[in-house]
Amino acid sequence: MGSSTISLVLTAIGDDRPGLVEQLATAISQHQGNWLESSMSHLSGKFAGIVCVSVPEVQLEALKATLAGLPGLRITSEASDPGASAAAGTGNRRLKLSLVGHDRIGIVREVSQVLARHAINVEALTTHTASAPMSAAILFHATAELTALSSLDARALTADLEFLSNDLMVDITLDETIRT
Repeated sequence: MGSSTISLVLTAIGDDRPGLVEQLATAISQHQGNWLESSMSHLSGKFAGIVCVSVPEVQLEALKATLAGLPGLRITSEASDPGASAAAGTGNRRLKLSLVGHDRIGIVREVSQVLARHAINVEALTTHTASAPMSAAILFHATAELTALSSLDARALTADLEFLSNDLMVDITLDETIRT
């Protein structure tokens, strides 16, 4: 009788310190879990991470209990269907959006509203702020990996993003990407 495998997405947050990733990796491997992909960051003194693992179904509850007992980390988990995202992306365009603009309250909301109006799914989003060269202005930088229907009008999307505000967008790049 074969053991089935569960795909589990974990989110972890805690005060950043050396050894957190090792603690997480050890707990996963102790329960025959396979670390598939992850994204981790240091944000305002906190460690924040998302990890996708596959784990034998018989180890699932024991892994969750071990993760719950890790000191200094709050971990949540959700079982996922690994085939769902692959099927949803079939036939879709993959895009990479880069933009830089003057920072202000509401910028992420405004950009995400434009993306939603164009039925674009945000698969990954990275943002940061930095001082503008030779100026005291603070610039907002965003990079996003997106999927859209093959019928997406990229020019209309770019025009909508540029229309947000005359002073918002300094630079927008929208490229087709090939991602596996």
